[in-house]
Amino acid sequence: MSKLRAVVLNASLKTGEEQSNTRALIDDVVNIMDKHDTETEVIRLADYHISYGIAEDMGEGDEWPHIYEKVKQADIVIIGTPIWLGEKSSLATLAIERLYGSSGETNANGQAIYYNKVAGVAITGNEDGAKKAASSILYGLSHIGFTIPPNVDAYWVGEAGPGPSYIEAEGYKNEFTRGHIDMLAYNLVHFARILKDHPIPAEGNTM
Repeated sequence: MSKLRAVVLNASLKTGEEQSNTRALIDDVVNIMDKHDTETEVIRLADYHISYGIAEDMGEGDEWPHIYEKVKQADIVIIGTPIWLGEKSSLATLAIERLYGSSGETNANGQAIYYNKVAGVAITGNEDGAKKAASSILYGLSHIGFTIPPNVDAYWVGEAGPGPSYIEAEGYKNEFTRGHIDMLAYNLVHFARILKDHPIPAEGNTM
């Protein structure tokens, strides 16, 4: 059985030199997928210069094309985001806009380039907004061609207002969050395997 390839776009506003609660939750998901023949790369978007725009390549200095190549090669794509003011991060929005900019491309069967890829979302914060952010991200990814399996939104939010975040509060011990981490990981791997072995037929699904 061939390995699946996964890429996680960590939309934390912190660079890779800083500890990220979103990365901690992502790692809990990745640890499960690693045990099921999945090779995963986590990309901290804040470490790259990603230009604004709706295109695959925005020209000189734009590092998005490097990230996009990894997305094209992946069977599984996860967007991880913190919550700020009840919303997904600005980097999560930017990533979705850039993905949308290539949604007119097609695969070898003439389908949207993101067909036969599955997607999910991992969210951390210490205020409300997880379901709103998840619904926004998952709809956007579905709209451009990704397959969204059931229950692929894992999140942890602490008490309302300032307080301990995922790492400090040991959010991984929360029963609800733990259950959704499991569902996110297992369902993504399961559906990615189905689509790898039995791709969506081209008939009725070409651009």
